[in-house]
Amino acid sequence: MAERVVEVEGVELCTESFGARSDPPVLLVMGMGASMLWWEEGFCRMLAEGGRFVVRYDHRDTGRSTTCAPGRPGYTTADLVADAARVLDAHGIAAAHVVGVSAGGALAQLLALGHPGRVRSLVLISTSFAVGGDPDLPAPTEEFTRFVATARVGRPDAESVIDDQVRYARMLTGGRRPFDEAAVRSLVRRDVGRAHDFAAAGNHDVLQDGGRTRAPVSSIAVPTLVIHGSADPMFPLRHGEALADRIPGGRLLVLEDAGHGVERADWPTIVPAILEHTAPGGAGAGAGAGAG
Repeated sequence: MAERVVEVEGVELCTESFGARSDPPVLLVMGMGASMLWWEEGFCRMLAEGGRFVVRYDHRDTGRSTTCAPGRPGYTTADLVADAARVLDAHGIAAAHVVGVSAGGALAQLLALGHPGRVRSLVLISTSFAVGGDPDLPAPTEEFTRFVATARVGRPDAESVIDDQVRYARMLTGGRRPFDEAAVRSLVRRDVGRAHDFAAAGNHDVLQDGGRTRAPVSSIAVPTLVIHGSADPMFPLRHGEALADRIPGGRLLVLEDAGHGVERADWPTIVPAILEHTAPGGAGAGAGAGAG
């Protein structure tokens, strides 16, 4: 297990793998503005110990991947989708089980729609429709909306950035569970410290779609597991329910009192669910080659 910066088609992407290359591959796709550190090492190791070859990576403008000047990303959402395929190429993987959280779940859907041969199955966590969503789905909570409206702008000092990120993480938990501030602060500090330019992560907020696929999610043809917290403040639970209903054969796993993201308290539930979904001969055992 070691970080490795790979260059594919002129793009540098920092990746890290866990487990045996002969095991079924699982690609972890994080949400916008977040590096691969938010797929915590302990979570990755649990999947690897369950017999999966796990790959996580930094999106552009996060961590140690290609970084652009803040406010000038020079790439599109479609490029981020293509980056997921580039990571698979760099690891010699023809097709993988793809697990996406938040906007990473939308990227995973777009990968399955635009590059169906690269995706064996999907696990979509704390996300909503990449395309063709229901306009009647509930909006984010008032607390979430207020937080975003009052977010700091500009380039504050590192400690202020860390404080802001910790407050955001607390809000995303939904408020029904204890919040481990010390653990989150430690993670955020490492995230800020290893980034080429942490301010560049804000580029994800201004991306154009780049002509991404307009096919509806009902066209997704791989087994899909939707995992959603009942206290998600960004995408209330109805988003997960509707997504599972719309994708053919989609299954829903509700995490009671969980917020937005992959909380440590839910690892004992999420990891076995992913392992079952991606098991050879299981619900998500789609066709495709493994790691080369």
